[in-house]
Amino acid sequence: MDRTSLRPVAVAGATALALLITTAPAGATTTTVTHDEQITWQGWSGTAWSTGTAAGTTGTAAGLTLATPVGTILYKDPHSSTRRTWAYGTWTSPLTQVGFSATELVTSWNADTPAGTWLQVELQGTYTTGTRTPWYVMGRWASGDGDIRRTSVDRQGDKTSSVYTDTFAINNPAAGVLLRAYQLRVTLYRDPASTVTPVLRSVGAMSSNVPDRFTVAPSAGHIAWGTELAVPRYSQNIHAGQYPEYGGGGEAWCSPTSTEMVVEYWGRKPSAADTSWVDPGYADPTVDHAARMTYDWQYDGTGNWPFNTAYAASFPGLEAKVTRLHSLDEVEHFIAAGIPVVTSVSFLASELDGAGYGTAGHLMAVVGFTATGDVIANDPASPSDAAVRHVYRRDQFEQIWQRTRRTTASGGTGSGSGGVVYLIKPTEMAWPAVAGSTNW
Repeated sequence: MDRTSLRPVAVAGATALALLITTAPAGATTTTVTHDEQITWQGWSGTAWSTGTAAGTTGTAAGLTLATPVGTILYKDPHSSTRRTWAYGTWTSPLTQVGFSATELVTSWNADTPAGTWLQVELQGTYTTGTRTPWYVMGRWASGDGDIRRTSVDRQGDKTSSVYTDTFAINNPAAGVLLRAYQLRVTLYRDPASTVTPVLRSVGAMSSNVPDRFTVAPSAGHIAWGTELAVPRYSQNIHAGQYPEYGGGGEAWCSPTSTEMVVEYWGRKPSAADTSWVDPGYADPTVDHAARMTYDWQYDGTGNWPFNTAYAASFPGLEAKVTRLHSLDEVEHFIAAGIPVVTSVSFLASELDGAGYGTAGHLMAVVGFTATGDVIANDPASPSDAAVRHVYRRDQFEQIWQRTRRTTASGGTGSGSGGVVYLIKPTEMAWPAVAGSTNW
């Protein structure tokens, strides 16, 4: 079944700060939900480039560019064995306080990388002891695949933390050493014989401390009940067996299929020239294209979370990020604003009525809520495009999305995403405002 890049979810022994969110329609009884997780998203764009340290790069309102390179470097691509010299420059964020003791961090970025350019995003964390992590590579990325093989980097860690594909995690939160602060460093690369530059439009990180939990308190919602967004419906399963070099074929493409549905909801899509490489006998070639352009050569899959949001943001006028949401209450604010939400879930077949399958990790797009508050999802694990729309019980869906631990089919313990989402919208549209929420 489908695999996303779910990671071991680190759990802190410290008490999490409660967040209260109140949502109710006009005239209805107000319901208060208390959350025991802490989540924040912090980022840089526009004038914020001036707060960091630039070496060979220049930041403007339009983005960070490679101006006068500080030198060149020989990069041997580990997945193609090609060697190529690149000119480069860097930008390093200020030391940024998380605001609480975190157990996980996921970076995401929006950038344009014309042919002959690419970028690398790195993280250096500061522990609650004051010591620092090594510089961890969180991604080597280009929107295309003609110059480098887009990749995460394995086997990164020290005695306190590790990187699992796209997620920084504290190895043993119960030991009490957690993440207090961090810096991001972005390196922009270009062909030394060219002046064409990548443009980094934004970079940021979601930091979190989500308690160990098999269940979560249900949310009440109401503000988006009876609202459904007209999001295109694409099945991953009709692509089964197509291009297995990209993560095993279409049956494993839940993440790019969900991402592509939202991209096309916003009126963007790969051009006919972009998809000209796809067999003309295949339906929905934009899904094949999304799979190719989100593929992580190290992870050997298309479920790298920030690679999916970076793909979405490669279309003109779109921005995207990876974060966690506290509950379906928060999702309702996005639906009410007209923004679909891609969610990361895992479940047994018995835990989600109407799905008809179980999965250790899966992505689907929440596109609305019924008049009684149940979840309307475009679930790509469907036999046809016409069958993609599903209605799932609200209480069941919230559990399989928000929990960090679950019981597997064999009776063991597996991980859950703890509320991970992709948020994708046009740049001119404001994010919905929710009192007390700092997680987008």
